Amino acid sequence: MITKELIKKVTVNILRRAETTLPSDVKEALVRAYECEENEIAKVQLEAMLENVKLGETMQRPLCQDTGIPLFYVTLGSGNGNVNLNDIESGIREGVKEATEIIPLRPNVVDAITREREGGEANVGDRMPYIDYKIETGIDGLEITAFPKGGGSENVSAFAMLAPKLGAEAEKEIKKFVLEAVLNAAGKPCPPTIIGVGIGGSADMAMRLAKAALLRPVCVRNKNARIARIEEELLEAVNNTGIGPMGLGGKTTALDLHIETAATHITSLPVAINFQCWAARKAAAKIYSSGSVEYL
Repeated sequence: MITKELIKKVTVNILRRAETTLPSDVKEALVRAYECEENEIAKVQLEAMLENVKLGETMQRPLCQDTGIPLFYVTLGSGNGNVNLNDIESGIREGVKEATEIIPLRPNVVDAITREREGGEANVGDRMPYIDYKIETGIDGLEITAFPKGGGSENVSAFAMLAPKLGAEAEKEIKKFVLEAVLNAAGKPCPPTIIGVGIGGSADMAMRLAKAALLRPVCVRNKNARIARIEEELLEAVNNTGIGPMGLGGKTTALDLHIETAATHITSLPVAINFQCWAARKAAAKIYSSGSVEYL
């Protein structure tokens, strides 16, 4: 049975994993970047990142002093009527409070206007932690992904309503906007980054798509061949900017670039960009309806 206490326990565990252990696909991408780098300053930066990853895992301490804001993605199986949404939300909220104290996490969550901590130093507040829900068939129970997001990478997000154009002209405008955003961001998002691009839908949908794109593993392309090609072309162009690790120059400005799309209004072309820093933290678990847990 899936209970509030079980969800709380899983939340603490996946937050600890996300904060202290970098996913293998990101680690491997950092190693590849280090091995192919020729710029000595960039090589030193990448070496420091890899050493930081090793220490974080060994000491079970956060990879970065900015432990992010608590974002979660929850996938529910269709027909799982025994899963109580109130238990999910209260369990995650209580898990964030406990994780903040015992990991520990920096208390980053504040009121947007007053900058006061509504929940004390527990990283909770109005609509925070944020939970994005999705329903999928064929899932027994639910899956929870913890996605703590740092402020430096979040603060250089970009959005535009571009003029709708056809085919190659639309691609040209999208690529121009993405590259301008990368150049404006420079070293602020702590590169090498992973870049999420959302195209289509409405304004809010585009940004949600951009953020969800960051959850895709490094080197996994969009299933649509045309979008996959644009991802590869944009990634090459981003890395040709020479911004490099921590903005100090070098071959690798981004470890990868992912695009997610949605159909949109005939008069619209919304495009959103969300950056993830080199410490691309995420961790997930599957909770079966029986109450058993599998960490993914």
